Amino acid sequence: MSNLIRIHHDEFIAIVELNRPEKLNALTKSMWQQLGSVIEQLSSQAQVRCIVLRGAGGKAFSPGNDISEFENERSNSTQARAYGATMNRTLAAFRNCPIPLVASIKGVCVGGGLEIAALCDLRICGESSRFGVPIKRLGLVMALTELEGLVALVGRATALEILLEGRVFDAAEAFTKGLVHRVVADDNVDKETYSSAQRIAEGAPLAARWHKKFILRLADPTPLSAKEIDEGYACYDTEDFHIGYQSFLNKTKPEFIGR
Repeated sequence: MSNLIRIHHDEFIAIVELNRPEKLNALTKSMWQQLGSVIEQLSSQAQVRCIVLRGAGGKAFSPGNDISEFENERSNSTQARAYGATMNRTLAAFRNCPIPLVASIKGVCVGGGLEIAALCDLRICGESSRFGVPIKRLGLVMALTELEGLVALVGRATALEILLEGRVFDAAEAFTKGLVHRVVADDNVDKETYSSAQRIAEGAPLAARWHKKFILRLADPTPLSAKEIDEGYACYDTEDFHIGYQSFLNKTKPEFIGR
């Protein structure tokens, strides 16, 4: 694996970095493949309690797919299907990741970059960040599987506005639309994101994973089964629950073990 996707571990936090700063972290097919593999690998690691996703260089999260690849990789529907399969695998890795994901967004976050950020659980950006999906200028559509995360995040009406107008808009508007949770000063994005990741990592990891699983399940209109309802009480049999409530009673900071 090349260094187009870099991983750094800091105790319970994994920092994943899109590492193509000379191209503002524009995504290539190889980067999509590597990113999917990285998220799949981290998803199986019990010691990881939070994943931070960011772009290298400080100027951009990602402007989306590298247009220079289109001539050789996406010049017709046959090639596009193959490219799309690679993207879909990575997007599925994000959707299925049981670990909380936090996007640290500086600068441009559009197109495929926004697709990835939309599938993170929290998004924190700088005041000068820019968002949008201007693919109408290329005569392209966002495929159904790619649309899923954006529509789930902002709803049908806002997703249509973003796609039909194709505007690139500022962080304040992104916050109003519900695309981001927090807008902070540009030089404070890393600090705020890491503080968020630390708060997540300090909590009971099994509880965080259950909450992600439950909220995803509630998006499915199928009635809950008795087994699914019962799972909401499984946390009471974990060691972390006993650590947590004893720490509360003793007025000490809990040290969860993920069991």
